Amino acid sequence: MPSRSTTGGRRRPAPQPRPGRQGGPPAGGGAARRIQRAEQARRARHRKVWIRTGLGAAAAVAVLLGVFLTGGHGGSGSYTYKVGQPGPGAAAPNFTLASNMGGTFDLAAQRGKTVLLYFQEGTDCQPCWTQLQAIERDMAGFRRAGIDEVVSITTDPLGALRQAAGTYGTTIPVLSDPNLAVSHAYDANAYGMMGTSMDGHSFIVVGPTGRIEWRADYGGAPNYTMDVPVPTLLAQLHAGMAAHQAS
Repeated sequence: MPSRSTTGGRRRPAPQPRPGRQGGPPAGGGAARRIQRAEQARRARHRKVWIRTGLGAAAAVAVLLGVFLTGGHGGSGSYTYKVGQPGPGAAAPNFTLASNMGGTFDLAAQRGKTVLLYFQEGTDCQPCWTQLQAIERDMAGFRRAGIDEVVSITTDPLGALRQAAGTYGTTIPVLSDPNLAVSHAYDANAYGMMGTSMDGHSFIVVGPTGRIEWRADYGGAPNYTMDVPVPTLLAQLHAGMAAHQAS
């Protein structure tokens, strides 16, 4: 007679582990182990790629953030600049350009005044307009430095310049130089972040006789400074004009 359990039912045979399941021999023996090791290696390679990609992206963000926070001068804080040509002592090329404030601005008609020309990258350059706002807030300081007029020059069309001026609340005239004729005459487009297709961040003081008395091209490589604190700008302008007058 078959044996019975104490509960009266038939005894069931003990379950046998299925091949390939945990606790039993893997299906296929050595071949399965090789497949498993290959899969683990593939996943490890993917993890390394993702880690490298993440670290690279984080490093790029850190560099860009550092440039933004330091004003674009490589963290030096020195606000150094180059002096392009035509430079101090040279005759300033005359020009007439349309202004976002209406009418035109004729440099030759400014004889007897000291004019600060501010070449900048235009409507897509937020620091350039922040710079314009800062200058406007401290016009008294520029007057004390001997500046009678301040105008900005960029390559954008008048409609875009009017819109940007309204957005930033600036009233300093911004002149449109769409063909870069004036930019080329002053070589101001040699100091931009976008190659020679637009200007950088250049300041040129044209004196009452029509000659350049100071020039600072902040926008060039490798620092690409796009926003100079006004106290620094005024101090360097003072020193540069004094040196020119003493020469």
